[in-house]
Amino acid sequence: MRSIPLGISRLDSIIGGGVPPGSVVLLAGESGAGAREFVHTSAAMSALARTAPDLFDLHYGPLAADASVPREVHYLSFTAGEDALAREMAYTMDGDVVEAAVDGIDVRDFSAEYFQLSPVPRDWYVGEATALSDLGARRDRTDVLAALGDYLSANAAGNLVLVDSVTDLVGATGEELSWTDVTMLVKGLAKASHRWGGVILLLVNRETLAPTELGHLADAASGTITFEWESGGSQRARTMVVREFRGVLPRLESEDIVRFEAEIGEAGFDVSDVRKIR
Repeated sequence: MRSIPLGISRLDSIIGGGVPPGSVVLLAGESGAGAREFVHTSAAMSALARTAPDLFDLHYGPLAADASVPREVHYLSFTAGEDALAREMAYTMDGDVVEAAVDGIDVRDFSAEYFQLSPVPRDWYVGEATALSDLGARRDRTDVLAALGDYLSANAAGNLVLVDSVTDLVGATGEELSWTDVTMLVKGLAKASHRWGGVILLLVNRETLAPTELGHLADAASGTITFEWESGGSQRARTMVVREFRGVLPRLESEDIVRFEAEIGEAGFDVSDVRKIR
């Protein structure tokens, strides 16, 4: 069966090259524990395979025999654009990697739709003062979930899509957007993704979600990976756990793997050690 690499070299090798096409993966992390770096690395490595094969070979290595990288990489944000993504990636990744990767990442900034009904001044997120001619356009502008859905319908098929982050949608729930809307969106994604045949990664901050809310999202997704801080003695370590994942978890369970230690280097996020059942 063909697989699509997540872009995390050692993890992909452990799970047989990548994940099944059509997967929707929830990445739920504590602050700073590696979930965002996982997303950045997945986007960067997948883009490098097209824009800079030599850098991809250096930092990722050979693909598995039945693995193939997605045709396109789409990074969706509700609050930031391409410059912000490049700046964040550069905090932890080598400059050459970031520069080459960004050229192969299509960034869609939904700030206009996300902030349109908020009290945030328009010039803060579009870079220009609000004109009288904009007022009518604001009333006609589609809401953020509709804009997100339209973009996915047009661009998700066969591609890698990273949504940064679902937590922003959760924080925006109110009269105009309900929690039910968010969970229905994820359920709809799970259904449509089987037809699209790509991979969708959904980033969430665990600290902003109630356990039941995280459970609703996890139930709708194909798989859930959590990122946590683990303390031991005087040091803290980033750990990654594959909680559930149809088509992937059985491969880990057959090896008795329960937890991964993670590290962040010049090529981004990667697995540094594997915890097995003793």
